[in-house]
Amino acid sequence: MIDDLYAIEKSAYRDSVIHRMDARVKLIIALAGIVAIVAMPYSAKVLELGAVLFAFFIALWACSRLSPVVYLRRLLLILPFGFFLIVFQIFLKNRYYDVFHPIATLPFGLEVYAESVEFASILLVKFVVSISFIILLSSTTRMQDLLEASGRLGLPREFILPLGMMIRYIFVFADMFGKIRSAMDTRCFDPFDRALPYRYRLRQLGYTVGMIFIRSYEQGERTYTSMLCRGYGNDACLHIGRKPLRVGEVSFFAGSLALIALSTVLIYLHP
Repeated sequence: MIDDLYAIEKSAYRDSVIHRMDARVKLIIALAGIVAIVAMPYSAKVLELGAVLFAFFIALWACSRLSPVVYLRRLLLILPFGFFLIVFQIFLKNRYYDVFHPIATLPFGLEVYAESVEFASILLVKFVVSISFIILLSSTTRMQDLLEASGRLGLPREFILPLGMMIRYIFVFADMFGKIRSAMDTRCFDPFDRALPYRYRLRQLGYTVGMIFIRSYEQGERTYTSMLCRGYGNDACLHIGRKPLRVGEVSFFAGSLALIALSTVLIYLHP
């Protein structure tokens, strides 16, 4: 997971048309795509809207000049979290259907319903499209740019400052974890080595977790002291300067929102 954190930020530092675009534009477009697919009622129309939005995502991903392997790796990393809930739906009778037709009978009295399979496929489309826009946003926009874009869009300063500190020190924690892992490798300790006693591995991992907590606490104390020395207090805030949008960014923003809105409305109203 730590390596994936560095990989995501490394992809965001690449150069392309999408990377150079203002973070506010990318953030609003991603939110618009997610809201559109989530707000569409559960019906076969979700599949049509999902196809349109996913085609739009593919076009944006192609313009970002990132490898499809990057997208597939991050999608497969997130997919298990929602895949279990989606597969579990095929055994349930949800409230969106009145009549259910069983298509398979499994042991322990479990039945698979055709309507539940349709509902699960719709839920899968919503999940994949939403995650795809999030992957695009995180892969083409640096964390600091996202923070500044949120501030320019009106996110309260009470959220901006803690998020800024989290973004800054999450990489410090990642570097600290990397040093601990290197020390474990230097001592030839592998927590997944079956040749070592199970209790010994658990005890060493417990020591490691405790060390991380202690170092995190000490780092927090040093950070708090440094913030006080630099004048941080209740009225402290992160300075975010003004940044006007360029003509091309405004045009792309208006066209993207129009595409998402029109496709959503037309598919929703189509009988």
